Amino acid sequence: MQIAKNEMKIFSGNANRELAIKVSEYIGTRLADCEVGRFADGEINVKIGETVRGHDTFIIQPTCPPVNENLMELLIMIDALKRASANSIAVVIPYYGYARQDRKAKGRDPITAKLVANLLTVAGATRVMTVDLHSEQIQGFFDIPLDNLWSFPIFAKKLKEDKIVDDDYVIVSPDVGGVKRARQFAERLGGPLAILDKRRPNDNVAEILNIIGEVEGKTAIIVDDIADTARSLVNAAKAIKEKGAKRVIACITHPVLSDGAIERIQNSEIEKIYISDSISHSNLPDKFSVVSLAPLLGEAIVRVRKNLSISILFRQ
Repeated sequence: MQIAKNEMKIFSGNANRELAIKVSEYIGTRLADCEVGRFADGEINVKIGETVRGHDTFIIQPTCPPVNENLMELLIMIDALKRASANSIAVVIPYYGYARQDRKAKGRDPITAKLVANLLTVAGATRVMTVDLHSEQIQGFFDIPLDNLWSFPIFAKKLKEDKIVDDDYVIVSPDVGGVKRARQFAERLGGPLAILDKRRPNDNVAEILNIIGEVEGKTAIIVDDIADTARSLVNAAKAIKEKGAKRVIACITHPVLSDGAIERIQNSEIEKIYISDSISHSNLPDKFSVVSLAPLLGEAIVRVRKNLSISILFRQ
């Protein structure tokens, strides 16, 4: 009797099907047949349209707004694949929702990033892949392998193509927590680093207290993982401009862009903002430039499938 080949199959929920299609095209395959719909009462209904028994499966589904809907879709898809006897279930979550709730900042706070990790593991995921986790310690919340991919190589490549870094420039971290991310970016480009010292009196509110480093007369490139309401980003750009920066450019991995963020950025000191397609947006103004994560995710998926190194993707 001939033994069936252990195939790789890529699935997508409804959160960002466009990115899933691009990843599949990069790999040279197609999206597997899967319908994620709703019953009349709003409950999620998942129908896997082909065999997955013994196969290595990958689900591409960011948990972006509507966060709870997309997270529940992901959990039900994992359960469906587990019950269909898939050999492995790797979930590719370009944007990991609830990542900002990673600790108890004050009494009686939940640690929702850990709760989501538990839900994914209990549902049946065997591996998690994500991009630019808000806090790298979230990796420790998982008892299964987690690959935290870094987006800085694709943004650095785009900035070089657009000749943004041909000028006198400086990479800016919008806060102390993002210094490692910004330093990696600066090292890839071979440029200097500046840091904003800020505090958060309330959620989604930030006050710039000081700028550590030289920005006067330079093209300042702000590097951050998330732009939600974009208030922090816009305030950072204003502070940098007031310190004498010639231009302000931004590179944001996860463009949540809620609560009027797009208009806020349009009216800000930011000359151009580069965002990834970890979260899907349409009809963005010309100030926005989308850089696709598909090559990064596609290459990582292939390397996981072939048991090859992923860290080599980020070496200098």
